[in-house]
Amino acid sequence: METVELSCEKRAVRPKGLINRVRREGRVPGVVYGNHGATMAIAVGGSELKARVHSAASQRLIRLKSGAAELDGKHVIVKAVQRTPVGGEILHVDLYEVDLNKPLRVAIALKFVGRAAGIVDGGILQPLEREIEVECLPLEIPAAIEVDVTPLKVHDVMHVSALTFAANVKPIFDTDYPVVTVLPPTVAEAPVVAAAAVEGEVAAAAPGAVPAAGATPAAAEVPAKEGAKKG
Repeated sequence: METVELSCEKRAVRPKGLINRVRREGRVPGVVYGNHGATMAIAVGGSELKARVHSAASQRLIRLKSGAAELDGKHVIVKAVQRTPVGGEILHVDLYEVDLNKPLRVAIALKFVGRAAGIVDGGILQPLEREIEVECLPLEIPAAIEVDVTPLKVHDVMHVSALTFAANVKPIFDTDYPVVTVLPPTVAEAPVVAAAAVEGEVAAAAPGAVPAAGATPAAAEVPAKEGAKKG
């Protein structure tokens, strides 16, 4: 498990306006809690934090660096991130302190590898889950769980029980739920030309329809002019 570092500092929680000041300075307010310790308010650099909570690295183990002795050296994982509705900028972060000697449960991304056999027959690979909950020691958290989809044919389904885990990683699930399948080829649409031909026939049969170019118009009765002499 890769461990990354994150610089932080303690911050005051009163008055409330200090939070806005922290954000104006390009930092992000947050808290550290867990492992039976007291919750501590912190501030971290915005750009550095963004790199640490990237979707591909959200479950990395983070080692805090701080001038405050009660924070320096703590190991944490990102527990929650609050973002702005527009732009997705980080507004607040919750960091959970972990004990390196105690297992914990985390959600790990699934990484689908290989080319499913059913794709050759026109099938479509359809992931049903994107992550799975596992239990392991903090230093043994995997970056991802690889799922080899090579043997899957059309209509085949792979369940969580069929996945391969390291000996020190235990999957957590109550039911053997499906994680990926191969859907059958999509139904071909009716030819557009044929559809257009049918529409043309319907249009020609409608009252007052104008004949297509080059078509021979059907015979029509022409009313006699008023006052015309009888032959």
